[in-house]
Amino acid sequence: MFKKIFTFFLILGFIITLGVLGYFLYLYNSIRFASEKIIYYNPPLSARFYDRNGNLLAVKYKNQNRFYVKYKDIPGRVIETLIATEDTSFFEHEGINFNAILRALVKDIKAGKKVEGASTITQQLVRNIYLNRKKTIQRKLKEMIISLKVEHFLTKEQILERYLNQIYLGHGYYGIATAAYGYFHKSLKDLTLKEIAMLIALPKGPSLYDPTRNYELNIKRADRIIKRMYILGWISPQEYKQAILARPKVYKKMLEEKAPYAVDTAIMRLLPKYPDLFTKGYDIYLTIDLPTQKLAQETVKWNKQRLLNMNPDLNGTQLNGAMITVRPQTGEVLALVGGADYQKSKFNRAVQSRRSVGSSIKPFIYQIALNIGYNPASLVPDISRTFKIPSDVPDEDKYWKPKNYEKNTLGLITLREALVHSRNLATINLVMSMGLDTVLKEMYTFGFDKLPDNLSIALGSVGESMWKFSELYTIFSNYGTKSKVHIIKKIVIPRENVTITTEPKYEYIEPECQAYLITNILEDVVKKGTGRKAKVKGIQIAGKTGTTNDFRDAWFCGYTPDTETLVWFGNDDSTTLGKSMSGGRVSAPAFAYFYRHLLEIHPELIRKFKIPKGVHYYFINGHKELFTKQSPPPKQETYVPVF
Repeated sequence: MFKKIFTFFLILGFIITLGVLGYFLYLYNSIRFASEKIIYYNPPLSARFYDRNGNLLAVKYKNQNRFYVKYKDIPGRVIETLIATEDTSFFEHEGINFNAILRALVKDIKAGKKVEGASTITQQLVRNIYLNRKKTIQRKLKEMIISLKVEHFLTKEQILERYLNQIYLGHGYYGIATAAYGYFHKSLKDLTLKEIAMLIALPKGPSLYDPTRNYELNIKRADRIIKRMYILGWISPQEYKQAILARPKVYKKMLEEKAPYAVDTAIMRLLPKYPDLFTKGYDIYLTIDLPTQKLAQETVKWNKQRLLNMNPDLNGTQLNGAMITVRPQTGEVLALVGGADYQKSKFNRAVQSRRSVGSSIKPFIYQIALNIGYNPASLVPDISRTFKIPSDVPDEDKYWKPKNYEKNTLGLITLREALVHSRNLATINLVMSMGLDTVLKEMYTFGFDKLPDNLSIALGSVGESMWKFSELYTIFSNYGTKSKVHIIKKIVIPRENVTITTEPKYEYIEPECQAYLITNILEDVVKKGTGRKAKVKGIQIAGKTGTTNDFRDAWFCGYTPDTETLVWFGNDDSTTLGKSMSGGRVSAPAFAYFYRHLLEIHPELIRKFKIPKGVHYYFINGHKELFTKQSPPPKQETYVPVF
């Protein structure tokens, strides 16, 4: 009988053992890939955008806002505070603290409810990455099995690195480095003990202890953490007292985006090549100079208000402006503004809009003339013409009779005078003299596209984006060499230790001396022509106004010896700005406002244009004029060479 009972229990024990082993085998199989997600940790990381000097401009992410920080860059005080709070024997156990489990169980039984947890940091990491927070025996067993495996494959330091980058700390902040910048606008290394404790207080209840909503609750829990460290002997009495008394400032937002249109422009250019832009932790350094960018944003807002004050009939909702400043020697964008108010309209008028450029196209036409042998003193007829526009319908031909802005004609005038005063009729006659085919061919060589195959090209009936137009203008501002305009300086991938740098790209168009001829004429545009309102004391400026039909678009395209700035204003619905609202009146004052203040921010800016080799002077009609080998003095006038 005894033998039968023994055999029964032996078989029963064997069956139970098999059942337990089978159950654990089932659990192990169900989670066999879970540990790999922790061991080969690769969480989504935010993209951070900086200006050229390392100032943070914006943070972009897909689902989780996370700044990754390596263990070697985590301050020791952060590690101490975490361990003191969550797992004092972290460096002693193998992933599960059985003593803590028994201790917590006894306390729970005595209290009749759950009063103390016993999860190690490793178990919390497993729960955060793989498992949900549903409290079941099966989940707890899975958690323990994965924790043991993780401890087997990873060092304690690697586990801490993963934990501190994975924990959720409220406000969409994942990881302690993210929360440090989000709540305190500080890097992790600059946090005080109290600030560290305030962050370590959050994982237990990110909403409950949110310092932006429940500051006092967060402070009380942080003080308990600090007291715990003091009891353990990990901080001195002086450190304890100083930390307890501290009440750090907390910010509700991580940052206000400082250059939204510029960042959007960079994103548009990056996404096709980097579809994982918002998840791989790229640090993108823009060519933007933050002080210059802020001034450009201020300038657009200032000018919009000036125009509304000047003309009360303008619609403040439709009126808008854009601005771009580049370094012509490299093509780097120093400032880009796509509208007066990003919050009201994210449409980027500096990049996404193609507006008629009006008379600001004329320097290119005059450059063609100079390159084929004309001189600034060459004469062109400023006389009216009527052009017949044939129609397929008999007796319904139309006629085009262009006019000068001033509604007059001056007869024969020099190329210089025609460009300085933006004479429409002289420009049309110049195009006819050179031949429309010649002009179109050379314009395409400069880089224009989609040009009208008629004489309206002389008046700027060309739609172009400000981005592209600024690149074309570097032909003048960079002395005959077109610079590829770009806004991304370098891309850093910290976790891969890779840096991708953008190198300047150039296209040679013409000799320096030929481009300088236009610069010299455009200086006169600012000194005494249509761009007088762009004048700034103490610096040489070359530029050209642009006004389109019915005053729909107002441009000023100008440059100094080492910067180039384009300004545009108009209505988004392309309605008129009002009578006499020309580029010289609307946009040139904004250019002047910008440069007056830019010289205060950057007093090192070069003030005078260099005169390239090959530029010579001669006297004609009592004044000095320029000539080059390619643009010799005109034959119809007597002249005296100077050198």
